[in-house]
Amino acid sequence: MFGYGSKDQRNPNNDTEVVSPPSDGISSIAFSPSANHMAATSWDETVRVWEVSASQWGGGAVQSQAKLMQKHSSPVLCSGWSNTGSHVFFGGTDGQVKMWDLATNQCQQVGQHSGGVKSLFFIPEHQQLLTGSWDKTLKYWDLRTPNPTFSYSLPERCYAMDVRGELMVVGTANRQILIFSIRSPTSPQKQITSPLKWQTRCITCFADQKGYFVGSIEGRVAVQNLDEITATQKNFTFKCHRQNTSEVYAVNSIAVHPSLGSFVTAGSDGCYHFWDKESKRRLKAMERTNDSISCGAFNRDGSLYAYSISYDWSKGCQNHNTQTARNSIMLHPVVESEVASKGSNNAGRRR
Repeated sequence: MFGYGSKDQRNPNNDTEVVSPPSDGISSIAFSPSANHMAATSWDETVRVWEVSASQWGGGAVQSQAKLMQKHSSPVLCSGWSNTGSHVFFGGTDGQVKMWDLATNQCQQVGQHSGGVKSLFFIPEHQQLLTGSWDKTLKYWDLRTPNPTFSYSLPERCYAMDVRGELMVVGTANRQILIFSIRSPTSPQKQITSPLKWQTRCITCFADQKGYFVGSIEGRVAVQNLDEITATQKNFTFKCHRQNTSEVYAVNSIAVHPSLGSFVTAGSDGCYHFWDKESKRRLKAMERTNDSISCGAFNRDGSLYAYSISYDWSKGCQNHNTQTARNSIMLHPVVESEVASKGSNNAGRRR
């Protein structure tokens, strides 16, 4: 349905497929902040870790090696790393939150929600784990005690969340967006209704923490600045992941380059594209794969972009056959022209 011509419809961009992928829908990808280690979670109830490698700006071969795997008691929805890269955290549809010690390959439960855990982040400044759930709560966990140190009641179910530095942004059902400072998490600094008219699918903070991106199920992205004066001048929305006027797809993932601030959107149409918010232009459009892209992430230095080709449930269970479906994680070596805007100091050196 998606591919064209004689190219490999699964991999038209000639990216590298990760070895030993999950056997069911891939729900999250997260890179270690201290090494080129990648974690991924899946509806097959597993959490997996790989070691990956590539040279900066697309030079040399991309390689992957499966390192460790943990089996959970239910489908796993989200993953995150400790700041040292020694532990992986994950949350499942059963509400359990677990910490995985990679050195000992042992897991321990560190939290519990009454609904599925949609997102989590480790906060190194406070040595606490933050979790957001379908049970309409945010919770902070000390990791040494079984009870949360703080719980905040959200207006609705947590659908998306991101934390970068002091900035935390949470998106809930009914298109609500809450903006917090990690320094004062007991109440949001601001709560707004999303500028997008349809359900929020993903939220990602700017690299400089001065704003955030919102992606929706309606093939549209909002660029939101925190400063009110800047917002009136620079806030905007744009359409993406649409094949024509009748084919509109969800924006499943937005990943921000860690140093340059450009970003990648990935969607149900099987495409991922590189963008520059300052010039309001697309830096590069990648070719369409033959299935949805459910999630994506940059590694710690932005030299690799990983994305999952995997059914995202956007068309319901009736369109998904777990016996025949194929799930892949692809590694794309980032080329400088894909992420550096024409006006940046990095642009133009290696085109």
